Amino acid sequence: MLQPINRTSDRLLKAVPHWRERPGWVLSLCLGMALLWLPGAAASTLNCHKTCICASNIVSCSKMNLTTVPTGLPLYTAVLDLSYNEIERLRSDWTPVKLLKLHNLLLSHNGLHFLSAEAFQHVKHLRYLDLSSNDLQLLDEFIFEPLVNLEVLLLYNNHISQIDRSAFLGMINLQKLYLSQNQISRFPVELVKEKSRLEKLSLLDVSSNKIKMFPIDELQALPAWIKNGLYFHNNPLLCHCGIYTLLAHWYIRKLNSAVDFKDDYTCILPGPQKNRVGIFDLSGDSMNCSTFKEEDEEAFLEQRLILGCDTKHRGMLKTWTMPGNVGVTTGSNQTAKVLPDGNLQIGSVRTEDSGTYTCFAVSSAFNETIYVVLKVHNFTMHEDGESMNTAYTTLVSCLASVVLVLMYLYLTPCRCFCCANTGKARGDDSIHSSMLSVTHEDTALKAELNRHVAFIDSKDLQGQNGKLNPNGDEDDDDLDAEAGSLMKGKRKKSVAKSISSVFSDTPMVV
Repeated sequence: MLQPINRTSDRLLKAVPHWRERPGWVLSLCLGMALLWLPGAAASTLNCHKTCICASNIVSCSKMNLTTVPTGLPLYTAVLDLSYNEIERLRSDWTPVKLLKLHNLLLSHNGLHFLSAEAFQHVKHLRYLDLSSNDLQLLDEFIFEPLVNLEVLLLYNNHISQIDRSAFLGMINLQKLYLSQNQISRFPVELVKEKSRLEKLSLLDVSSNKIKMFPIDELQALPAWIKNGLYFHNNPLLCHCGIYTLLAHWYIRKLNSAVDFKDDYTCILPGPQKNRVGIFDLSGDSMNCSTFKEEDEEAFLEQRLILGCDTKHRGMLKTWTMPGNVGVTTGSNQTAKVLPDGNLQIGSVRTEDSGTYTCFAVSSAFNETIYVVLKVHNFTMHEDGESMNTAYTTLVSCLASVVLVLMYLYLTPCRCFCCANTGKARGDDSIHSSMLSVTHEDTALKAELNRHVAFIDSKDLQGQNGKLNPNGDEDDDDLDAEAGSLMKGKRKKSVAKSISSVFSDTPMVV
């Protein structure tokens, strides 16, 4: 049992030899010095009558102006309340004995600014630790490692700006962690991220800090029972549509973190003004983010599919109904079955599997209903790929056909006017003949020639050397010269016009 302080004084007086023979002032001086040198003297020794209140296994020393933790705590102490004192340092020897039954330790409002790395070695069975409203600034690595049984840790209203990534390592039973109203600028994603998160953590409060950016994709991938207790309102977040989509989804799911503090989720608009607006108002004129809508599940024929029942609480009993309000039962011929984790597996998806699936989640304190809409495409995933390949091949074939037609039209060999004319005599003008034979027949030239040249029967007139003489009087040479001169001038002019006309109407072939 605890010894009152007056009994301790009596033992000290008995230890002083011949104390009755000394003057009164000497006695008082010796007694005062002895009390000062005693370890854990008056102010540090537990006194259940003056400094603390002891009620069975509860020891309450709140608001007693203590600067150190009282010594001599009973081994059966289960709850120790040291709040509202002046204990600034928690050393490794604050309790020299192991308090194996201590499960609640309250140290709030003490101005505490130092925690020894071995401060919790003798209280490993703590389940509730309150360090709120102190002057803590950083959390070193493995500081809470001995507290493997801790379930609730309160660190709000401190000056914490740095948290080592391994500060909470080993706290396998931690369920609630309060870090609000600090100076934290980095979201501790390792606490909730897959493969590194605390498996039983269901509440993480980092509200009212200095966090500007959040890992949106990683937060969206979290299970609903973590998002339901993830509070990050009253932070100087930068406005963007990603944060709006995240919270809009949580609000539609009626997650507590979004519903309870809807008006406290604000962000800062880009620009020099730094205006603060509500995140749920970003779908309006602020940033015109698109209104969020839950997406349906999609599947293909013969695909194996798993539909999730993402509830807000863990450990719930889950049952499913298929489209048409048909219950999923074990041992039936249904292609759907409920997995051990509560999700629904559909093997070899069929067209008739389209519709709304309902998950009913039940626990002793909470019920939840989740609807999943499934849309099945009328083809397999492999066929879809083949159809894409076929479409691509058809498109390439069409383009190739167009190119060939253009080549045929514009890149064919030379047309008739540039081909050798085998029907003419060697001395004839094949180019002029071909031009006239196609489109351009010079009628003026014909008329002019008819006025000067007459065709006479060869047997009536015959000149020398077999030449014709049209008049019989004129010299054959003069007649030939006149006709030749006329033919030469008219022929050259006609040929020039005909060739230029043809080349202006016919495309140039290279």
